[in-house]
Amino acid sequence: MTNEQSSRAAILSEALPHIRKYSKKTVVVKYGGAAMIDNEELKRAVISDIVLLSMSSVRMVVVHGGGPEISDLLKKIGKEPVFINGLRYTDDETMDVVQMVLAGKIGKDLAALAGEFGGKAVSLSGMDGGMMRARKLSDEYGLVGELQQIDPSLINVMLDEGYIPVISTVALGMEDAGPARFNINADTAASALAVALGAERLILLTDVRGILTDPKDEASLITEISVSDIPQLVKRGVITGGMIPKLECCVEAIRRGVSKAVILDGRLPHAILMEMLTDGGVGTMIKA
Repeated sequence: MTNEQSSRAAILSEALPHIRKYSKKTVVVKYGGAAMIDNEELKRAVISDIVLLSMSSVRMVVVHGGGPEISDLLKKIGKEPVFINGLRYTDDETMDVVQMVLAGKIGKDLAALAGEFGGKAVSLSGMDGGMMRARKLSDEYGLVGELQQIDPSLINVMLDEGYIPVISTVALGMEDAGPARFNINADTAASALAVALGAERLILLTDVRGILTDPKDEASLITEISVSDIPQLVKRGVITGGMIPKLECCVEAIRRGVSKAVILDGRLPHAILMEMLTDGGVGTMIKA
């Protein structure tokens, strides 16, 4: 046996106990925003990882964003995107574009790409089957919603039949609020779905290695932290900016029953496989 063959055999041997550990368990992957960069090779690597895990009896759920594509289409129709405190101001016209891009294009494209790798994926929105219901967060943000209810029954039906649900984060209004639609933050939605599904793990793909003690040095990655470590890391300035709300979503999921959450670099080919099927992992794991 050559060195290369021995190396491949060792990789498969290392992966086997991890595959066994996750068999029949649910894993929610938030994919989008900064991680969903315009790189077809990376996108194919992400989706092929998810298909491979699904074929290994892991119940994979994808929650996707699409902020850059939404902004691009708004500009094409002559409407300048507006952000307030980091949230997209969403009027009726913007809401139409959000629903069109997320549920009508990105979700379908990701499901079709999964099919190219032999997977069975179905594109769903939070509006389907009343899966997500929300109330308006504030008049200041327009039709940006705050999740109130999650009904995971449609997702569970798809998972039981061997499908990979690909979820876009557009929600219905509460039943007492009339015919309303709301734009939901994808990180928040992924966290809430992970809780509702009793997920083993929540993975947030982003465009950094994870939490770094030195933002300029990717070798300073913190591979594992507990929920109780986070306030001190924020106080020290290690966790700043957009990483804070991502970690808040992770903490909320863990406190409500999800075993572990991971901040993972979506720019790294096959990062999901390396994180889930190797002993070392490649991102920052948050645990209780």
